[in-house]
Amino acid sequence: MSKQPPATSQIPGNGAPLPRPVRSSLELIGRTPVVELTTFDTGPCRLFVKLESQNPGGSIKDRIALSMIAAAEADGRLKPGGTIVEATAGNTGLGLAQVALPKGYHLILVVPDKMSREKVQHLRAIGADVRTTRSDVGKGHPEYYQDMGARIAEETGGFFVNQFANPANPRAHETTTGPEIFEQLDGDIDAIVVGVGSGGTLSGIGRYFRRVSPKTKMVLADPKGSILAPLVNTGETIEPGSWAVEGIGEDFVPPNADLSLVSRAYTITDRESIAAARALLAQEGILAGSSSGTLLAAALRYCREQTEPQRVVTLVCDSGNKYLSKVFNDVWVAEQGLIEKIRHGNLRDLVARSFAEGGTVTVAPDDTLSTAYARMRSADVSQLPVIEHGALIGLIDESDVLGGLRPQARAGRSAFGASVRDAMVTELNTLQADEPVEALLPVFERNEVAIVMDGDEFVGLITRIDLINHERLAF
Repeated sequence: MSKQPPATSQIPGNGAPLPRPVRSSLELIGRTPVVELTTFDTGPCRLFVKLESQNPGGSIKDRIALSMIAAAEADGRLKPGGTIVEATAGNTGLGLAQVALPKGYHLILVVPDKMSREKVQHLRAIGADVRTTRSDVGKGHPEYYQDMGARIAEETGGFFVNQFANPANPRAHETTTGPEIFEQLDGDIDAIVVGVGSGGTLSGIGRYFRRVSPKTKMVLADPKGSILAPLVNTGETIEPGSWAVEGIGEDFVPPNADLSLVSRAYTITDRESIAAARALLAQEGILAGSSSGTLLAAALRYCREQTEPQRVVTLVCDSGNKYLSKVFNDVWVAEQGLIEKIRHGNLRDLVARSFAEGGTVTVAPDDTLSTAYARMRSADVSQLPVIEHGALIGLIDESDVLGGLRPQARAGRSAFGASVRDAMVTELNTLQADEPVEALLPVFERNEVAIVMDGDEFVGLITRIDLINHERLAF
């Protein structure tokens, strides 16, 4: 007779039970772990984070996707084989795809163009129909992502999820996220720090704690440029701005956002958000997205303002692996002006990838064209400095690679095996680092990239995009 396995196994060393296998990834949604942060200055408080990044789709939005689709199926708004349409900053779309596509639904997602490349690639890989629209327009504009989503749903006869007003959104948090936090912290929570995208997290968790723990305060973390924190703190509606953080902050009050639940609101800059997300990885080993950085920065501010010990909880809303090309990309962060940088008032300020600091992607003259091409593709650049013994000796761009391939191919040799030395340009027009920005204009008029030197030392390259970024940050 075979022996029945135990209900749970044990992980050696920590005694935590291992869950048994499940039949669907949907069964893994929720019951996410909580971690206490011990390396940050939290004043007199203890600060905990609930790792919603551990949901199968990588974010807290898995919870509402499951809830909203189930509700639409139950009341007949969603028929077998039907079309689902949603406007999303990405994570709700991923959650919907996780639930909808295995069930045979067609999914159309409208996303703003500031969304990270990783999210878009994830959505398309899972089979969603992704439509990109502008992120610089507000509600009422035909290209505003929510208005565009509603229009597509009407045109296709699809079910428009509308997470911003769908009651199944906050219900998911009222029935799962809130009770989990209460259970995991033994019912002793003084404050919970959340953001508002659609408003479901705030309203769902807030309603639950209003019933079971009236002492628990709801604290809002809001990106600078969003209208929500100023509205809570002053009662005034400001003119909305722009922000780089994805998934939270709004230019209107979503119907699902019950701001009366908020006791305190903090406005957090993009720079603070990015710094907090990067510190969370460096200090605690937790890879979190940009909105989690906003929540962490606000939670730390709240904790440090207290004079008595409190137990504070916030959320890691999603995984930082969706932001590797942005939040955790030093070049992108510098291009957005999100780190402190010494200003020189000359061309040094425009060099995004410094050679001396190891930021410049280069090739050696004896590298192959295949190597040069691969580095251009991986670094998303169209030209590479050629370095020999630490000195700049040439430049190779896409046209040089193409030109180097043709004679090799005609001679019957492996084209990509040719050397960079045979294809690179060696007659270089250079600029000195202490020259003014205006010195770039003649270079760009000749359709060249600017090569910046400090005497004989190579500093880096400046492209048109670098100049555009410089001008954008100046205003």
